[in-house]
Amino acid sequence: MATPQSKLDVRLTEEEYLAMERSSDEKHEYLDGYTYAMAGEMPAHGKISVNLVGELFAQLKGSQCELFTKDTKIRTGPDPNPGWPPKGLFSYPDVVIVCGEAKYHDQYRDVLLNPKVIIEVLSEGTAGFDYSEKFRRYREWLPSLEEYILVSSLEVMIEHFRKQPSGDWLLTTTRNLDALLRLESVGCEVRLSDVYARVSFDLDDSVLAQ
Repeated sequence: MATPQSKLDVRLTEEEYLAMERSSDEKHEYLDGYTYAMAGEMPAHGKISVNLVGELFAQLKGSQCELFTKDTKIRTGPDPNPGWPPKGLFSYPDVVIVCGEAKYHDQYRDVLLNPKVIIEVLSEGTAGFDYSEKFRRYREWLPSLEEYILVSSLEVMIEHFRKQPSGDWLLTTTRNLDALLRLESVGCEVRLSDVYARVSFDLDDSVLAQ
């Protein structure tokens, strides 16, 4: 995900957040009433996202699974409650895969509820949240989720969480450009050299990402 830029002072209900977001030219993520404006992404982040979308779109074409990009929101949390305080997370993953019929939060059909695969391209400012609180909520409130992939934009490294039959999550970490990222739940695989194609980890990108 892109780096959070600023936290809005006013606390909003889910309905207020969605009304604001649908009329805004900027993207905002939402966490328990607090709304965070998202800054632009760094070059490495953008290239990795495009590489993943290109590789996975080609493999999913003609299947029962559909690819969504970073313009689609995911809702995570208990059933919407008009009471106070608000509880829930609306996030913009970099890549989402849904298999079968997509389920949506409301008639606007811009908030998904049943992702099977979520991929986040990490930025330095968001990595901690993507690893911890966001993933905790994904595990707790997204029963459809089977694979969660975190792709570093600062080095060659992919951390791949797979849901096991027991309900536990197994982590595999890969740093080899010759290795394959296998998305077993949707029958796709991408070589890391293709994920990181045209990405250079030079000083300028590292400094700018801070």
